[in-house]
Amino acid sequence: MKAILLLSIIGCINCVDSLSDTFTEELFLKPLYSKQIYAHLHFSTKWDTDYVIESFRHTHLFPRALGEIIERHNVQELHLSLTAGLWRYETWGYPIVDAAPGAELWAWFKPDTQDVDKNWKELASSLSGLICASLNFIDVPNSISPEYSFRPSGVVNQPFVNSSFLRYSALPREIVCIENLTPWKKLLPCESRKGLASLLNSLRIYNTRYHSVAIHLRPVCRDAECELTSLEVQQSVALVYDYGILGTRNWSIRQLFGQGLFGSCPLAKSSTVYVDITSNSSSPFLLIPDPDEYVTSKRGAYTSTFAKYDINGDIDHISATYIGKQNVLINSPPPLHANQYLTGYGQERGGIVIKLYNNHWESLDVVVLQSLPWYVPIYLHTLKIQSNGKQLKPLVLKYIPGKLRKRPYYLELVLRLPPQSTTSISVDFEHVFLKWTEYPPDASHGFYIGSTIISSMLNVARNFTALPQDGLTIADSFNASRSGYLVQVRTEVMVITLPTPDFSMPYNVICLACTVVALAFGPLHNITTKRLILKPQSDEKLLVRIKNKILRVIKGDTNSKSSDDSTAATSEK
Repeated sequence: MKAILLLSIIGCINCVDSLSDTFTEELFLKPLYSKQIYAHLHFSTKWDTDYVIESFRHTHLFPRALGEIIERHNVQELHLSLTAGLWRYETWGYPIVDAAPGAELWAWFKPDTQDVDKNWKELASSLSGLICASLNFIDVPNSISPEYSFRPSGVVNQPFVNSSFLRYSALPREIVCIENLTPWKKLLPCESRKGLASLLNSLRIYNTRYHSVAIHLRPVCRDAECELTSLEVQQSVALVYDYGILGTRNWSIRQLFGQGLFGSCPLAKSSTVYVDITSNSSSPFLLIPDPDEYVTSKRGAYTSTFAKYDINGDIDHISATYIGKQNVLINSPPPLHANQYLTGYGQERGGIVIKLYNNHWESLDVVVLQSLPWYVPIYLHTLKIQSNGKQLKPLVLKYIPGKLRKRPYYLELVLRLPPQSTTSISVDFEHVFLKWTEYPPDASHGFYIGSTIISSMLNVARNFTALPQDGLTIADSFNASRSGYLVQVRTEVMVITLPTPDFSMPYNVICLACTVVALAFGPLHNITTKRLILKPQSDEKLLVRIKNKILRVIKGDTNSKSSDDSTAATSEK
C-alpha cells in the first residue's frame, strides 16, 4: 500500500513538472529593399526543468522525441538548420536566424562526455532519422571543433569554454524538401493542425527564393540569479518571397501561404503577427485590418516601427496594399558582409578567395572560419591577406592540416578590418585523385565546399533583426539595446571539379565485348549445329536452265488461276 501511495505521489510530481512549460508562436513580416518580402515564423517552447537530471519520459509541450535524443547522447546545446537558397546580406540585411545553404549542424556536449566523436556520430544519425535528412553522412572526417567562432548561447557550468566538446559540420549539397518539413512540424505542440504552423503550405514554401528550417536547443536561466535553469527550444521557418513570383507587390497572408489564419494554437501562451512598417515613410502601404497596436523599438540608435496583431477568432486575414507610385529606394548595406569564389583553371591547382566588406566607419574585429574537405588540400604558405591593396597581418591564426580520409582542413583567422575597407583572403589548393568508389553518382557535377563563417560584434544595429543573446521570442528583440550585437555572416557555397575518370568506359567495354561475342557466336553455332549437304551439279546449259525456270513460273500462275476459278464457281452454286 505504501509503495502504491509513493508511486502516486511521484506520478503527480511528474505531471506538475511536465506542465511547467510555455509555448509561444509568432510571425514576422518585413518588406525588403530588393522587391522581396521576408516572412519568419518563430515557435518557442520553454520548460522549467533541470536538463542535467531530466529523463524526458514525461513531457507536456516539449518535444519528447528531441528530448530523448539529447539525453541519450549527452548533449548540452544543439543547433540544426536545413536551408535552400542564399541569404543576400548586402540587400536584405541580417536575418533573425542565420543559416548556411544545405544542412548545418553543431552541438555542445556536456563536460562529462567520455567519447565525443562517438556521441557526435550517433547524434547525427539519430537526427537524420528524426528530420528525414542525410545527416548520417556527418562523421569525424568532415567535422571540426572551432575555437573562436562558436560559443555556447545558453548556460554553462564551467568557468571557461572548452572547444573540445564542440563539433561542427555542414553538408552543403543537402536538398531541403517536404520530407524534412513534415517531421519538423510534428515537433510542435499543435503540429500543423492549428495556429501559425497551419500556414506552412508546402506548395507555397518551396516556391520562394530562400527558405530555411531550423531547430535550436539550449539551457537558459530561469531567473535573474540563475539559481535554476530551464530548457528552451526554438523552431523557426524563414522565407523570402519574390514579388515577381507573386505577380504583384501587394501581398496578403492568403497570397503568401495559400490560406488565411484559422485561429491560434490552443496550447500557445500567445500568438502574434508583427509587420515591419519602418519603410512606410518611403514606400507607404495600407494594412487591412488595422493593427491592434503599434510598437516602436529603439535598438542601437536605430528606430523601427511594427504593427502588432494578436491572433484570435476575429482575425483571419491580413493584407497590405501599396499607395501611390513605386519610389526608387537607395540601398543601405549592412556594416559587414562577405562572399567567396574560386580562382584558377585546369585540373591541377586552384585557389579560394574570400572578400570581406566593412562598410562601418570604425574598425571591426572579425573571426573567419573555413573548413575544407580532406580532398581539397590547401597550402598555408600561399595565404595572402590584403586590405585596400595593403598587406594585413592576422591577430590570431589557427591552422590544422587535414589527413587523407580522416580529417578536414581547418583554418581560423582573427582579423581587424580597417574602416570602409574591402579585405581579400586568398589561399591555393591542389586537385587530388580519388578512388573510383569515392565519387558521387553524378561525378561530373563536382564537389561542394561549404560556406565560410564570419563572426563579429557590431556596435550598431543597422539592418539587424536577430534576437538578443538572452531572448526567446521576437518580442524580446524590441528595445533590446546592447553594447554589442553578434552577427554571423555565411557566404555562398562553391563547386569544384576534381580529376574525374571516364565512368562511361565500363559501359563501352561491355557493349564492345557483347558485340564481339554475338558476332563470334553466330557463325560458330551455325558451323557446329548445321549439317552440310552437297548439292549435285547439273549439266544443263545456262539458257536451258533459264527457260525451264520461266516455264515453271508460268505453270505456277496457270495453276493458281484455275484454282481461283473453281473456288468462284463453287461459291456461285
